[in-house]
Amino acid sequence: MASARLVELVLLTALAAPLAAAAQGRTIYCCDVGGSPVCGDILPAACYGRGYRELSTSGTLRRYVPPPLTSEEIAERDEDARRRKEAEAAALKQRRLDQALLETYPSVKAIADRRDRALADMDRTIADLRVREKALIARKARFAQEAESYRGQNVPPDLAEDQRNVDGEIAAQRSIIDAKLRERESLRLRFEEDRRRYLELTAPASRPR
Repeated sequence: MASARLVELVLLTALAAPLAAAAQGRTIYCCDVGGSPVCGDILPAACYGRGYRELSTSGTLRRYVPPPLTSEEIAERDEDARRRKEAEAAALKQRRLDQALLETYPSVKAIADRRDRALADMDRTIADLRVREKALIARKARFAQEAESYRGQNVPPDLAEDQRNVDGEIAAQRSIIDAKLRERESLRLRFEEDRRRYLELTAPASRPR
């Protein structure tokens, strides 16, 4: 009898061990609904769309799963990611420009020399355009003087056409001059920005230690 009881205890002990281990491995899912916890061996339907906790059978928190993002939060997350990507691309571009600037110019004086040559070339181009403009204005004056001799009469068609053509050429020439003046200013500002950035990059505080 005693021997049978002993066998039974051994069997019960052998069965209890895997059951306890299985219980230890179980996960309880809990969320809060209306201020009260709702729990289950599987995620309760009431927890769908909410943050929930994964607990051991002893109540130890294994993991917290936050609630799914709202459409507004998803849009904000995506916008933040887009801004970060743009900022990283801009920073990379700036590093490449800085490297090219340092490789192009050995000194601030080199920037000034390049600027002076470029502006001098532009000034010569503008001067040539103004010479052309003055010649067209002189032609217009001659046509006007010739037309004056027909006062009180109809100006000949070919002379009238010459006057219209020279007016159009003068307008076009002045448009080109204005564009070149804007280009010159843009060129000057670009060299000024290159000089400013070069000084910034070569300042003692900017040099790697």
